[in-house]
Amino acid sequence: MSFTSGFKPPEKKQATDLWFIFKEGDLLFKITGDLLNIPETKDLDGYRDRLIRSQYMGSLDGRHCYTADINGDASEGAGLQQKDLRSVFGAMEEEIIWAAGRANQLATWSRNHQYCGKCGALYEEKNDERAKICPACGQVNYPRLSPAVIVAVLRENRILLARNKGFRLPFYSVLAGFVEPGETLEACIAREIEEEVGISVKNIRYFGSQPWPFPDSLMVGFIADYADGEIQVDDTEILEADWFTPEDLPRIPPRISIARQLIDWFTAHNG
Repeated sequence: MSFTSGFKPPEKKQATDLWFIFKEGDLLFKITGDLLNIPETKDLDGYRDRLIRSQYMGSLDGRHCYTADINGDASEGAGLQQKDLRSVFGAMEEEIIWAAGRANQLATWSRNHQYCGKCGALYEEKNDERAKICPACGQVNYPRLSPAVIVAVLRENRILLARNKGFRLPFYSVLAGFVEPGETLEACIAREIEEEVGISVKNIRYFGSQPWPFPDSLMVGFIADYADGEIQVDDTEILEADWFTPEDLPRIPPRISIARQLIDWFTAHNG
């Protein structure tokens, strides 16, 4: 299963097109028994007139995909139910989850950028690329991306893991933070680690990247080695932090995340 991005919709909608519809950040699902499915065009009776800010996304294995918000109460329709997207990790194929994440990012961008930030006029859709354009002053607005670093810090055969106040579940993960204007990724790593746990790192090397559309992050993963200092958590973002071996790992993030990929890489190379 593969996704092909696109911004120009086909001339006609098909009954089997997929619709990623959001209500207050939750995604609407068609639920049949224990199965969660993304609704198709033919499932939208009772909802069509209330879909707003719809956008064409591209295609998933040849099936055209759209995203939209719904106006009014999501329960007033044809039996679709809303769920937090993160709550269904593991219950659907990963490609569907990532398509839903892309839809969430586009829907959030369209919802939050309806008016020109320069002159206040209502944006229009740009017809030659995925962007909005102001008909009054010509300002162009592209989908927002927020770059963030995420890093596995290693000290001999141990990895630094921390528990963040913002985590919905009480698990430990590698450290992460958003890149500031004018900052390199490497400088961001050094700053975030020093601010959050009071240590310094060296030998920073690239691991991989992953979109994390909650709502618009691009996670850039790295591995770094411990250089100096003792752990002192900031008590603002980080509640606890410590060094762990592969044998004594605490509860860690789900496999879909790059955080888990970094931890799994560590255990595979230190088992």
